[in-house]
Amino acid sequence: MIDPATLPYRPNVGIMLFNREGALFLARRTDLRDVWQCPQGGIDENESPEEAAHRELREETGLRHATLLGSYPGWLPYDLPAHLIGKALGGRYRGQTQRWFAMRMAEPDSAIDLAGDGTEPAEFDRWEWVRPQDVTTYNLGFKRPLYEQILPALAALAPPVVQEI
Repeated sequence: MIDPATLPYRPNVGIMLFNREGALFLARRTDLRDVWQCPQGGIDENESPEEAAHRELREETGLRHATLLGSYPGWLPYDLPAHLIGKALGGRYRGQTQRWFAMRMAEPDSAIDLAGDGTEPAEFDRWEWVRPQDVTTYNLGFKRPLYEQILPALAALAPPVVQEI
């Protein structure tokens, strides 16, 4: 059995994507059919967290344009559940340390393509816009405490956009 304490955390970014109405993009995972999450993924070598956030959004949703609104301060680690140690993340990490960003959708909903940009297998099979106050009614799996911690701060960066007539 692998001792998780001997494994490092994988550097990762997470993206809370909001639409003009202030709703959050949540997607259902293909491998865990009842678990929903925001786009996220690893940071490549020589890539800034901001660059990784835009790349991951493109890879997982097909979106090429989103406005960066801000980020949650600092890095947030989470540990994988015991049954995933040695299996998930290539078996090389105890969990991930994440930098979370708030972004505003800058394309129509029709631009969302869960096949992504074709560079990676699809991670999601369904998506919805969810009011921030309703996010915790979804099954967020073991990441629920993380979402409960960061969502209020990131949602505050993305209030509904009021259009003047």
